[in-house]
Amino acid sequence: MLEETATVTQANDTYAWVETERKSSCDTCAVRGGCGTATLAKVLGRRRTKVRATNGIGAQVGDRVVLGLAEGAFLQGSVAVYLVPLGAMMLAAGAGEVFAANTGIGSPEVVSILFGLIGVAGGLAWLRAFSRRIRNDARYQPVLIRKLSQRLPEREGIHGQGEACTITIRGKDSECS
Repeated sequence: MLEETATVTQANDTYAWVETERKSSCDTCAVRGGCGTATLAKVLGRRRTKVRATNGIGAQVGDRVVLGLAEGAFLQGSVAVYLVPLGAMMLAAGAGEVFAANTGIGSPEVVSILFGLIGVAGGLAWLRAFSRRIRNDARYQPVLIRKLSQRLPEREGIHGQGEACTITIRGKDSECS
């Protein structure tokens, strides 16, 4: 199972919306100073992605959790997203070239490009239908595996019951008991 840490942004008994932060491996690389990928990662910054996951652990808003996805689902999804549209485009472009050569209609390159565009459009249409078909299939759904930490207080007045504590919010200390 592939795992990633995330923060719960919305939750109910069945599903939770979690936010993950895309990270590059540049921080641990020895040659990051002279690498184009590291420069690109700095320019693009860290992007956050929202994902709906099955909430079988009772996570609540603000919890840090571990999100999991089965390797098979990841592999099948990758093939669907990348290989199917690309393969459809290449097959259609090849068919267009053969069609143009056999019929003498138009330039083989132009017909090949047009058929390729039709092929990629067909591949994307298939991908859309596939996505709708697996949207609620449990085999393809990310799941919350475990909590890493409980939610943190975000505003004054939120504190544990019967515990003495000091909460620092925006540089101001607040006592609670």
